[in-house]
Amino acid sequence: MTRVVGPEEVAARAKLAELMQEHRDLDAAITALQESGTLDVLALSRLKKRKLHLKDEITDINNRLLPDIIA
Repeated sequence: MTRVVGPEEVAARAKLAELMQEHRDLDAAITALQESGTLDVLALSRLKKRKLHLKDEITDINNRLLPDIIA
């Protein structure tokens, strides 16, 4: 992967912060749904799938922002 620099890095960091906030919000929503008396399996599944997709996006952006270090 290519390392992001300059204005692209600023945009990538902003996107990363946005995705991380959405990931935290989904985590809270999943917890609230699980703790509620009514368990909507379909909604829970959709939230978990979206959270996993966000995690993948976050990992991708982190990999572009941080250079690979071969030890």
